[in-house]
Amino acid sequence: MTTPNSSSNPDAVLVGAGIMSATLAVILKELDPSLKIEIHEVLESAAQESSNAWNNAGTGHAALCELNYTPQKSDGSIDISKALQVNTEFDLSRQLWAYLVKEGAIKDPRSFIHPVPHMSFVRGAENVAFLQKRFEALSAHPCYHGMEYSDNKKQIGQWIPLVMEGRDPSEIVAATRMVTGTDVDYGALTQILLDSLREKEGFSIHFSSRVQDPRRNGERWSLRIRDEKTGEHRHVETKFVFLGAGGGSLHLLQKSGIPEGRGYAGFPVSGIWLRCDDPKIAARHDAKVYGKASVGSPPMSVPHLDTRHIEGKVSLLFGPYAGFSTKFLKHGSYLDLFGSIDPETCCRY
Repeated sequence: MTTPNSSSNPDAVLVGAGIMSATLAVILKELDPSLKIEIHEVLESAAQESSNAWNNAGTGHAALCELNYTPQKSDGSIDISKALQVNTEFDLSRQLWAYLVKEGAIKDPRSFIHPVPHMSFVRGAENVAFLQKRFEALSAHPCYHGMEYSDNKKQIGQWIPLVMEGRDPSEIVAATRMVTGTDVDYGALTQILLDSLREKEGFSIHFSSRVQDPRRNGERWSLRIRDEKTGEHRHVETKFVFLGAGGGSLHLLQKSGIPEGRGYAGFPVSGIWLRCDDPKIAARHDAKVYGKASVGSPPMSVPHLDTRHIEGKVSLLFGPYAGFSTKFLKHGSYLDLFGSIDPETCCRY
């Protein structure tokens, strides 16, 4: 499927119809409305991979509850620099969305963003001491004004009853809470942004459209694009290419020949979640709660209990549990991992 306003020589080609390409296209059009922009998506609709609401936790990574953003230094102090950077970046996203609401591009922000408190929860005396130090460091900064801390089980039970229910009364626990947290449906936001772009001259989006063989010719890029339904190919030349295809970007990065693509590899480890759609249970938990991973564990092992607002319903996600597939995308091929291995690169590195 192709929308109108297609150009054979666009100023920019964005690969993948997810939140990254949609956001970039909106920004480019705001900066220069005359730009001709094409988005190409190999699937039949937008936001079906990482941007899909069921494929991410919806925190926006605001750094309000993610403990791995605030490591403890060897001297015992807490480094909050990464958290401040991430928090500021998310705030810039919210500023962009607020601007688009004002301009009418986003009709109803409640269609993709909802207030949900963000909480960190820890167990054991050592982790409680860490959380208290983290709270003191973060709450001293304006970005974290209003953060609450408690090691009182009754108080924490009022905040997150499902987490505290049935817990050993002798267990030492603590939690922090930011009521200004949000839950973001990036799939819905992607659709909203793309709908606003379809009204603009010089923008087109192509589904079932696979970008292949990016080649640089001087200051321009030559692309071969395959129609997945007909098998037909066409060639496009453009000044700018953005690879926003998630796990599908690695092959294109390797084929581009740019120095930044050397040495990259992919290993598709994923997180698997338990999902509860029972409204009675979901009504008893209103928070995104992040625990603390064991020392040396990857960030993906951090346990979550997340409230999700998706398509007008409230659900809970719990996890993640480690998953593995040789696919780079949910709709990918089991040969993705093997096809990404470059023998020449492996020998060199």
